[in-house]
Amino acid sequence: MQLDLNLLTALDALLEEGSVAGAAARLHVTAPAMSRSLGRIRRTTGDQILVRTGRTMTPTPYAIAVREEVHELLHQVHGVLAPSRELDLATLERTFTLRWHDSLVALGGPSLLAAVRQQAPGVRLRFVAESSIDTPELRRGEVDLEANANRPSAPDIRAESVGETRLVIVVRQGHPLTRVKAVTAKRYAAAEHVTVSRRGNLSNAVDDALASLGLTRRVVATAPTEAAALEFARGSDLLVDVPEATTRSAVADLGLTVLPLPLDLPPASIYLSWHQRYDTDHAHAWLRGLARTALAVRGTSP
Repeated sequence: MQLDLNLLTALDALLEEGSVAGAAARLHVTAPAMSRSLGRIRRTTGDQILVRTGRTMTPTPYAIAVREEVHELLHQVHGVLAPSRELDLATLERTFTLRWHDSLVALGGPSLLAAVRQQAPGVRLRFVAESSIDTPELRRGEVDLEANANRPSAPDIRAESVGETRLVIVVRQGHPLTRVKAVTAKRYAAAEHVTVSRRGNLSNAVDDALASLGLTRRVVATAPTEAAALEFARGSDLLVDVPEATTRSAVADLGLTVLPLPLDLPPASIYLSWHQRYDTDHAHAWLRGLARTALAVRGTSP
């Protein structure tokens, strides 16, 4: 059965007005056109809907029984086809799933959650860990918002740069490099290193920069998160390179020392990513705005 939604509008008007003429005037159509709509409704439902009693028309028991349901269905249809432009944060109830790099959760997660709780107490945030492989959760709608250093290439994934940061060296207090006048590329390469890689990569852009200078370094371990890598550096003479802006507070809390990276590397961008299906979703746009503010950093080397 193919249903014409215009019949739902006509049925609602007929049940509200109780007459063909009244329904026609309400919908700004002619009485004959409304009579034809009533005929189609009768054939579709198998019910007379309105029957004449003297000079007036009376709704049938079926019509009386479905009147409220028809009105509610029409309201729902309007909500789907013409969504409201208003967003009532006080009554919004929704759970958003966010897959952010762990350092970005530490950097912007607390301020984002505080803003969400203040503006929309019915909203919940689910921060989930990044995978060691590329996953299609954004495309499948299982993740609402991503934040990391990767700019997606898929045409249906939106990406916005919300900040940037430079790499710095982090070492324990009293590390031999803290006692030299300047950390040179040669001294940096001569030390032993731990890298941060959720995929376990032993090399990255730093090694390419060193190679251009005819230098190599020894990477003795990788850690899946910056927090774990900082613990390695904290208890040894290992060096770890981390984004300055995203680990500033963690470094201070752990009593570590930050040194400038003696390599000419461009700053790394921080990207906020989402699927295009959420472009016009008002609640999602609101959350993106708060996330943009929470992650808006401009880190520079000391």
